Amino acid sequence: MSTHIDDDLEDFRHEVRDWLTRSVPPEPLPPWTEREGFDLHREWERVLFEGGYAAIDWPAEYGGQDASLRRSIVFGEEYYRAGAPERINMGGLYLLGPVLMQHGTPEQCARWIPDILSCETIWCQGFSEPESGSDLASLRTRAERDGDEFVVNGQKIWTSMGGFADWIFALVRTDPVAGGKRKHDGITFLCIDLRSPGVEVRPLTMVDGTRGFAEIFFTDVRVPVDNVVGEIGGGWAVAMSTLGFERGAVFGDHAKFSKDVANLARLVEARGLGDDTAALDELGRVLVETEVYRANVHRLAGLAEQGVDLTATASINKVYWTQMQFDIFDTGLRLLGADGAVVGDPDALPGADERTRRAWADWHHRYWYARAAMIFGGTNEIQRNIISERVIGLPMEPRR
Repeated sequence: MSTHIDDDLEDFRHEVRDWLTRSVPPEPLPPWTEREGFDLHREWERVLFEGGYAAIDWPAEYGGQDASLRRSIVFGEEYYRAGAPERINMGGLYLLGPVLMQHGTPEQCARWIPDILSCETIWCQGFSEPESGSDLASLRTRAERDGDEFVVNGQKIWTSMGGFADWIFALVRTDPVAGGKRKHDGITFLCIDLRSPGVEVRPLTMVDGTRGFAEIFFTDVRVPVDNVVGEIGGGWAVAMSTLGFERGAVFGDHAKFSKDVANLARLVEARGLGDDTAALDELGRVLVETEVYRANVHRLAGLAEQGVDLTATASINKVYWTQMQFDIFDTGLRLLGADGAVVGDPDALPGADERTRRAWADWHHRYWYARAAMIFGGTNEIQRNIISERVIGLPMEPRR
């Protein structure tokens, strides 16, 4: 039986590899952080959809392939091996989509899921606010009910792809905290059309010059009550489902980090450090980290196949993969020395082949993203508290 499964996976691998070979654009797309590049990435998402590969792990009833975790791993490995473009609708495909399947009404699923899969609608996540990041339950964006609508006022910040999105799924406070209520109560998960009157989107320029984030302001924005996912006032449970998807292992993404180490090796070689034992030792260290993560992804897939609930692993995965990603790029910055200060200039590596120059052009953007990854989705400090208290069962840290 095991041999049959292995043969089936290898057949699927060849199928995916063949399709990607024929379909991946021959030249890298411009960065999605500018409108031209974003539109081209969106076209690529539609190619994936038409090929049946937009979300292979989704249930067939929602347009997926009912793919097993092992098939998802194979697809991810082949996707990164082929150098395919970065995905831009992950907020819809891997956050909102699964949340709708779990908490949404049949009408909401029918209304939103097909356009998520085809990338007709781009979604962004509206959780963080000024002074409300790790302590998410302290959010201040209000939604006051007026008949069949909510009137929304407030602000969201660090909204990934917010400058290009069509819709946002946001946490809003529909019931003030009072008396003996917990601050987690009275929060609602609300989907908002960003083209609604009263919405203002301001792109944020990051330290590396990219504009992948935005801050979004709501002024008397009217939103139908039907856009609530889950129960009114019960949005915290829906939000925890969302964060679980965000923090957990995306099966197949380990290949991205292995590719990062391979790119780092090329950059080190181009800088003339191919025989430097100290540099090779550093490369070996981060290679081991990625191999450990790869092995763990396969281990988790095996546990899931046995029916083991992986919910408790989400925070552990988040701490490991974000720290590993940062280690890769921090190691690169040290090894590249003075060249590491040159922001994305391929000419800083004279004589390098085109593949190496492309890796260099993207290096600084990925470096700063790696630092941010230890913050978004719940800071790693908060994740360690969750692991110690909820997974290991240690005494709770004193709350002020």
